[in-house]
Amino acid sequence: MKKTIISLFALVFIYFCTPTPQEAPNTFTDSRDSKVYKTVTIGNQVWMAENLAYLPSVVGPGTGSNSTAYYYVYGYDGTNVTAAKGTTNYNKYGVLYNWPAALTACPEGWHLPSDAEWTQLEEYLIANGYNYDGTTTGNKIAKSMANYSGWNTSSTVGAVGNTDYPEYRNKSGFTALPGGCRLNNGTFYGIGSRGYWWSSTQAPANNAWRRYLLCYLSYVGRDTNYKVDGFSVRCVRD
Repeated sequence: MKKTIISLFALVFIYFCTPTPQEAPNTFTDSRDSKVYKTVTIGNQVWMAENLAYLPSVVGPGTGSNSTAYYYVYGYDGTNVTAAKGTTNYNKYGVLYNWPAALTACPEGWHLPSDAEWTQLEEYLIANGYNYDGTTTGNKIAKSMANYSGWNTSSTVGAVGNTDYPEYRNKSGFTALPGGCRLNNGTFYGIGSRGYWWSSTQAPANNAWRRYLLCYLSYVGRDTNYKVDGFSVRCVRD
């Protein structure tokens, strides 16, 4: 009996005194599906350094709505989540979300960035020398935000798809990839040359603000687009 008590005490001691395994530095594990994301601190913000890949359901590109949440995987036309997750595009580029889905897609402790939070990111990078030419005025930060590979080529000076100014390629660590989009006409478009990301900020006429990088541009674009469209999501920490 005495030996049993000692053994039980040892087990309790081990359970309560063994340190809990910690996440690796600059990573976050989504408890909903155990997916591990790289993260990056830029100024006072912490961003996911990968596109969100949370996929509770999936539909083909022919299904769309301004108000009902829909999730897409570029090139996949079906409703089987397991099959969609097995595709190369899912594992490389993550999920495309219409705006209603994007609003609630980020895990606890994170959120879809507002238009103002995207602007904060851009202004920090510009002011701190992330323009491809080292200047601190004007928006020339696309190269510093884009992954150093995976983009279609371009001969435009300072563009994402140009290999010039190699020291500025993905200098920020944001690691943007050209995941393309799902258009409101029910087709996928732009993989390899374009990346689009939602903001949480609405605009008139069933639109919302977004950001984009194109392989032949040196700047980060900002405009509004239909909520029915499917774009990538980058989450920012609360």
